[in-house]
Amino acid sequence: MSEERRFTLRDATPADLPEVVRLVRELADYERMLDEAVGTEEDFRALLFGEKPLLHAVLAEVDGRVVGQALWFNNVSTFTGKPGIYLEDIFVEPGHRGLGIGGAFFRHLARRAVAEGWTRMDWQVLDWNEPSIGFYRGLGAETKGEWVGQRLSGQALKDLAA
Repeated sequence: MSEERRFTLRDATPADLPEVVRLVRELADYERMLDEAVGTEEDFRALLFGEKPLLHAVLAEVDGRVVGQALWFNNVSTFTGKPGIYLEDIFVEPGHRGLGIGGAFFRHLARRAVAEGWTRMDWQVLDWNEPSIGFYRGLGAETKGEWVGQRLSGQALKDLAA
């Protein structure tokens, strides 16, 4: 019989910045995009704990060790006239999956959205990530297949700005 491992969720503090960056990089590696994960602790300090925080982090701990995180920010629906949550990153270390941490992150954020009167939660998933897609279906999420993501970055962004 395996020992049950309990976890707790809590908001990140400035002391957690090394763990936030570590988990962002682990997610980027899993998503085959490690070369794009260039954010530093100072970048995340400004985003999470600056004068006007733009990002929020909820961490999962097992035995006092950070093993997962959900990074989110508010978005806005002009159709409803209300804010929502955009879940930028959710990641649980492979060795701690199956404990219910992912579901707990989603429940935590859903409760926050409902309590604030916000209308929805949005996120993206890579089309090859079948385990995550199946997990999201189990939560009741729907694919917004008619929408195609677009991005301007790097030189294209600079060229347009010029």
